[in-house]
Amino acid sequence: MKIHFYCLGLLAALFCLPASAADLSRSAVQQHLAKADKSHPAKLRRKDLRGVDLSGLDFRNADLWGSDLRNANLSNSDLSGLNLDLTVMTKVNLSGANLSNTSIFGVHMGGANLSKSNLTGSRFIANLDRSNLSHANLSHANWGVDMKNQPMGLMRVSLNNVDLSGADLSDANLNRALMRHANLSGSILKNTVLFGADLSGANLTDADLSGADLSETKLEDADFTGANVAGTRFGGIKDKSVLKGLISSKNLEAAIFD
Repeated sequence: MKIHFYCLGLLAALFCLPASAADLSRSAVQQHLAKADKSHPAKLRRKDLRGVDLSGLDFRNADLWGSDLRNANLSNSDLSGLNLDLTVMTKVNLSGANLSNTSIFGVHMGGANLSKSNLTGSRFIANLDRSNLSHANLSHANWGVDMKNQPMGLMRVSLNNVDLSGADLSDANLNRALMRHANLSGSILKNTVLFGADLSGANLTDADLSGADLSETKLEDADFTGANVAGTRFGGIKDKSVLKGLISSKNLEAAIFD
């Protein structure tokens, strides 16, 4: 019983503590980066960097695994090729950042700003609901489910209510992604794999879906007005009436229904 009340008291004390400042300032991070190289990366692992202005910095020789980047400003920074698994990135600003070939797994990035960022070849299994990815480059990105490696159940990227307007998703893998009410207007989805994804209520007006695979995808209330669907595969779609605006889409006769 004493142990029980001691634990409750400890938890109460922790909740009453004031919010602490970040572990490092921008200048301190710059000092770490200046001394780092591939063999001796800057030791930023699990550091609290909440709200710090880290814009325009080169993190390619840094270890940021598990760090807290909530509300941090990393706009126009270079994080290419990094392992950012298990970082905390809610409302992080990564606009214009280079995240090519970067791995982000098991991360919450809700409300993040990734507009105009370079995400080519990246691997994301994260929650990006309500984030801004407008005009981002996701070509050849692998954000799909690895069905051979699901020890904890279906782990997949969540892009609900995300702004992907004008984004380049050509040749990307987004199989089984959650993209309900996503804004994909004017986006490039050439040869994109969206097999089994949930695009319910998504805005696909004027998008280029030529060669994309939307087989077994949930498309209720998705808007295809003006979309290019030449060679787009709609396998398993039995009720075409759910495809709002598809009748006015470009190259409708070249779409594949099987």
